[in-house]
Parts: sequence; structure tokens; C-alpha cells
Amino acid sequence: MLQKWLGGSPKSRRTWWMTGGAALAVTLLVATAVGALHGSGEPKSKGTPMSMRLLTQDQYLNTMAYVFGANVQPTTRFAALPRTDGLLASGASIAGLTDAQLETYQKTASKVASQVMSEDSRKYLVPCEPAAADAADAVCAKAFFEQVAPLLYRRTLSDDQIAAFVGAAGAAAASLHDFYQGLGVVLEGILISPNVLLVAEVGEPDPEHPGQLRLDRWSLATRLSLFLWNAAPDAELLNAAQSGALETDEGLAEQVDRMLASPRLETGVRALFDDMFAFEDFSRLAKDNTIYPNFTGETAVDAREQTLRTVVDHLITHRGDYRDLFTTRKTFMSPSLAPIYKVAAQGPGWTPYEFPADDPHAGLLTQVSFEALHSHPGRSSATLRGKALREVMLCQTVPRPPANVDFSKVQNPDGSVKTARERIAFHLQNASCAGCHRIMDPMGLSMEAFDGSGTFRHEENGVEIDTSGNLDGVEFKDIVGLGKALHDNPQVPWCAVRRTFAYGTGTAADSNDRRVLEHLSAEFADQGYVFPDLLRDVALSRAFRQVYEPKLRKTYPLPDLKSAERTQQRAAADALTVSANP
Repeated sequence: MLQKWLGGSPKSRRTWWMTGGAALAVTLLVATAVGALHGSGEPKSKGTPMSMRLLTQDQYLNTMAYVFGANVQPTTRFAALPRTDGLLASGASIAGLTDAQLETYQKTASKVASQVMSEDSRKYLVPCEPAAADAADAVCAKAFFEQVAPLLYRRTLSDDQIAAFVGAAGAAAASLHDFYQGLGVVLEGILISPNVLLVAEVGEPDPEHPGQLRLDRWSLATRLSLFLWNAAPDAELLNAAQSGALETDEGLAEQVDRMLASPRLETGVRALFDDMFAFEDFSRLAKDNTIYPNFTGETAVDAREQTLRTVVDHLITHRGDYRDLFTTRKTFMSPSLAPIYKVAAQGPGWTPYEFPADDPHAGLLTQVSFEALHSHPGRSSATLRGKALREVMLCQTVPRPPANVDFSKVQNPDGSVKTARERIAFHLQNASCAGCHRIMDPMGLSMEAFDGSGTFRHEENGVEIDTSGNLDGVEFKDIVGLGKALHDNPQVPWCAVRRTFAYGTGTAADSNDRRVLEHLSAEFADQGYVFPDLLRDVALSRAFRQVYEPKLRKTYPLPDLKSAERTQQRAAADALTVSANP
């Protein structure tokens, strides 16, 4: 079957994908049945729909680094995924593939294969030396594929499947008169296999809950690893899946606890919050350097990194209260950020930093990442910041503005209105705008003490800034008070639970998940809002393992894989007969 993927005609490739059930993109209808509580206190649930999602760029590269080592890191840029229900992780399950994307995957696979088979790398990545470098060697090829193929396919492969890879590599080596090029050709083909690029979850009957489905052991291992490590499963997790240990509560808990104790958890948590905070927007962030000369490309990179370091240090290293992220004065500082914060650089790299008790910087909302990202290129924006706070931190949706809004009233070209509070008063006076702006502007205005680059200021156009505000009936005088209001708002930890569950399952949450989310939220509160404990609760929950057949609403045809016409690629395809569904 893989032969059709690598070298068949465009028509045969399309037919195989559609008849094999591997439509490249689906729009999933998320629904979870809610019933009575079972013995553990967790609500009954059908779980989440089985999804088919693309590996993200980071998941792909993290997997390459684990399988082949940190030195194998190809430069690449995968296409952006759609954001669904606040997360790219949910959007990955409805992403389609274009010719351009497939070409990117092929080029990336070629780079990986070339790096792995380079003279320096193959000495430690290929576990043997061939009898002759210019000819096939089935024994050595088998040792290589037994080592790497299961890790890439995320499951154990049969002897016949390994033999097919060995045969293909032998044919390619004979044609190219090079053993390592033969391995590289087949490795490149594996890396563009749909079973590597796509995570196609599989359900099976749940023996403990007749009539319901659970993830099969390989799908569960992959879901766990993408959730906690943002990479494919390691060898130990795959061994646990192979042995059946993941199908027992004790075996599952043992693996989850091992993964939570691993240094790789930091990578997973960074990925979760990078997604939750929509930090992919940093790739498009630009500031007017005539207005904000201290804000450079390096500043943007470091602003993102500062927040992720703060999150990991507080939540993982110190196991702090999640809510304290909105009030903590502890962070990290770099030379490029120091001018924005008006502090002295502590050294050439990253150093821990704590703002004084009387400083206006306290919590994530006062960091450059939030203030600069949710501003215009040349000025701040109370509305954008308030909207981001609602949508990112509170999981609330703010409707789009009407198409006929007259923005000239707030742009104030003649400069007669001095402050943002005066400018956006128009929003609250206009009936078509007031409904939405009442839930955004009162919080956003408290952040006006920070300009569009995230630098603190007391005045705007010579007028003292009024930073008082209101969050759902709680009044405060400045952004420090806003951080405290967020800390005490029960919607904040509930939002974290919702995003974490949706991120882990790769599906958008909806109202049918409410009882599961409420249960997880109660556990989160009882455990002192310690984030690793939330990760554990999600990973061990029945709802994380239970699945059901999604309703297929829309499919997209498979584009032609033009790169399959390459001579070497076709040579491997002609010899490769292994099923693409191992």
C-alpha cells in the first residue's frame, strides 16, 4: 500500500486514501455523552471523537530529535494550522493538505534522511557497518529499520513489514551503488508516509464498558506522548503499549508518572502554553521602530521566551498555584528586554529577575508578550488587550465587530482627544458597539499604562492615564488590581482546565464536556491548582481514553504528491510493498 503513496498514479493515490478511510481532513463534530457518576467520582462520558490530525512542526521536529539525536534538526516551516476553539491542537484535526505542504514534508524528509546518512551521523545512528559500502546488506539494513521504524510509526512492526523496508533498501542500494543512500531513500519514504505525518486514532471495544469504545493501545500511547511531551512515544512507552500495560489503570499510571517526572515535560508544557497564548502570532508581530526604537526582532523572540520560562519555572519547577501566574513578580530577564522594562541588564543571557513590591509589573498581563502582542504597530489597544484577556485567559468568545463600524471616531486624526479612555468612549456610546466593548474595554483600559511595545508609562500625550477598571463587577485601580481580580476569578482555572483537556485530546471542547470539565476543575482546586496534578488527572481520566466515531461532515481530496516522481523515490516505491497501515 505504501507503494501507492510513494509512486502510484495520482488517481490510485486518491483512491487508496479515500477507500482506506484516510481522508486528509475532517471537520469533527465534538460531543460527549454525560451520565451518572461512576464509582471514582468522574462523570460517565463517551469521551472524545477519534481524530485524524497532522503532526505539528514542533511535534515532527521533536520526534526527529528523539529518534536521531539533537544534531538532526532540519530547517523547515510547515504551513500554519487553523485555530479552533482557542487552540491549534484542536485545529490540527480539521487541517487539509495542499501540494505545497506535501512538497514541504518531502523536502524536510529529504533533509532528515541526508543528515542521518551523512558520514558523521551514520557512525552512531546506523547500529552496524555494511559488508561493503557500495552494495546492499540485508542484515545491517534490518538492524537499522528495527531500531528506527517503530519509533517513527509509533507502533510495533511485524517481521514482514521490516523485511519490506529491507528489500526496498536493498533494491535502492543496488541501483545507486551505495548502501547508505539505499537506507536514506527508504527512510525518506517512511518520513512522508501518512502513518508518520498523520495521527489517525483507532478505537476498540472497551471490555469494562460494553457498548463503548476506547483508544487502542498505540493510539493511547501517541495521545499521551503528544499531550505531555509534544513528541511521538519513546521506546519505553511503546513497550508498555505492546505488553498491554497501558490497558490497566496501574500500568497507565506508572507511565504517566514517569512522563511527568521526565525533563521532557518542560517541552510539553511550553508547547501547551505557546498554543494556549496564541504565540504563533509572534511570527507576524512588527512594531514601528520610529515610535518604539527599543523593540526589535530579538525583543519579540525574547518576549515569547520570557513568558514560557516564567510559566515553566512557576508551574513545573516550583509546582506553584496556577492562579499566581497573574500576580507573581518573579520572571526572567534578557539584555533585549531590559530596555523595555527600564531595568539594568543582569548579564549576557537569561537571568532570574524579581520586580520590587511597589513596581507596576506583576503577573503575565504586565509582560511584554501580552502587552506588545495585543497592540497595534504604532500604539496600544485597550480593546485588543481586553479581547485577548477574555478569549485567552477566560475562554470567552467576543463577537466580531459589525461590518459597518465607523472607526474614524476612535482614530482621532486631529489629536483633539488625548487618551485611549477618551477615544474609545465612542464605543460605549454607540449601540452597535457597546455590547461587546463593555466586556473588553473596562479591563483593557487598566493596561493603558503600557504602550504598544509593553513599556510602562504614566502619561499619554501629556495627560495622566486613568488605569482604573472593572472585571465582572470587581473594581480595581490599576493593572496589579486586575491581576488580583483574575487570580480570584473562578473562570480562570476553569479555562485552564478546558484548554488543557482540549489540547490533550486534540478535539474542541463543547457544552457536552461540561461535567467532565467541572469534575477536573474541582480536582484542580482541591489539589491547590498545581498544574502537573491537572495534567495527571486529565491523562488518567476515562474521558481521555474513551472515544467514539466522529461524524464526517466534510472531506478534501488528496492532492497529487508531485515529489513522488523523483527517480530515487520511485526506485524505492517500486520495491516497497509494505502496508501503509502496520
